[in-house]
Amino acid sequence: MSEGITSAETVLQEQDLSPELQNLPKRNFLTEDWTVVILGFIIIGLAILGFHVEAPKYKWSAIESLSSVFEAANLLKLFKQLIFTFALLILGGLLTGRRIKPYLLGFPVVFFLTALALLLAGNKTMEDLGLEAVIFSLLVGLLVGNTVKLPVWLKEALSAELLVKIGLVLLGTNVIFSDILKAGSLGLIQSLVVVLSVWYFSFWLCKKFKIDEELGLMLSSAVSICGVSAAIATSGAIQGDSKKLSYVVSMVLITAIPMMIIMPYIANYFGFSEEVTGAWLGGSIDTSGAVVASGSLVGETALKISTIVKFSQNVLLGVAALAISVYWTYTNHPAGKEAANKPSLGVIWERFPKFVLGFIAASLLFSFFLQPDTVASVKGDIKSIQGLWFALAFTSIGLETNFKDLIRENSKRPFWVFLIAQLFNIILTLVLAMLLFG
Repeated sequence: MSEGITSAETVLQEQDLSPELQNLPKRNFLTEDWTVVILGFIIIGLAILGFHVEAPKYKWSAIESLSSVFEAANLLKLFKQLIFTFALLILGGLLTGRRIKPYLLGFPVVFFLTALALLLAGNKTMEDLGLEAVIFSLLVGLLVGNTVKLPVWLKEALSAELLVKIGLVLLGTNVIFSDILKAGSLGLIQSLVVVLSVWYFSFWLCKKFKIDEELGLMLSSAVSICGVSAAIATSGAIQGDSKKLSYVVSMVLITAIPMMIIMPYIANYFGFSEEVTGAWLGGSIDTSGAVVASGSLVGETALKISTIVKFSQNVLLGVAALAISVYWTYTNHPAGKEAANKPSLGVIWERFPKFVLGFIAASLLFSFFLQPDTVASVKGDIKSIQGLWFALAFTSIGLETNFKDLIRENSKRPFWVFLIAQLFNIILTLVLAMLLFG
């Protein structure tokens, strides 16, 4: 009798499990972090060997030009991309011991919604505004997730963290040390001073406003380094809450568009040189797309300088992610809060996000071990598929985020901190731009 009761209780407990818990690994073949390193290097290896999954075309300017997007050849490229990412995700599930059925049912839906978001992002007007594709992925996910009751099989297929980490490993291929040197000493000096100063000011401000450390780290990285990419990398490094990540991304979008439009006019009004203006724009506007758009409004010299400065900040992302990973690993362990009882090296290694090692390895591979011609031939394809993984991740984040909870949990304080930190960033960057480029 007792065995029957125990069995019934077990069944009830299993039924009460959330989809996320039901989809946890049954057998731990590999951790998620090591799995994404393997998947990332499979993509890199295939690209180096000449296996290219050509990205479909999403660009269009008017309704009439949409027909080219829906041509058979372009749809075939989309289908091939679906099969490629689908196969890798299934492999990831097998390596981690996860149930495969949810992916079989749910991933095509996530992919379709992401393709829709990329189509919206491909509009010329949206591109001219410098809006990144992940913003549209997040918005599409939020719209669907907050207006439609998602079936359980779709919820089980949402693996935002896995998707983000794959993209982050691939992001390492864009951090080339020779390119850092080409960026110029002045751009590097400005970027280093701005990133360090703004990051520490932002993090200090978060503490003053009693914002939790996890959100504070993501916010500080976003406002000081390179916006969306920095927020994603930081969230991955600390295994952050996806709701907080989407909130930070939203703040980046809200501030980037006005800055992109207004700052060139301010520079023109005060008669700043193109060199100073470019350094100012590149160092203070958070998204690369918005930097290019605003620099174009000023002139070719401003565009060149702004791109160099922004690139200099972007390459600091890897260093920042590594530093944040070590900091979070060391201090977030319960024992780490006591000076006399710091976690051991073994604990630090256990908690350290291994995908960061994949990021670093990819950067070293492309910086020192591959021929420049090889790097040049594969970087574009890898960057394209990297963007797709990020877009898929943000669609998933949007689908699993309740917008009301997002607003209620984060309140207005982080937004005011972001604005104050951004104002500090704008002023400091302008002063440095005048000193270094004036």
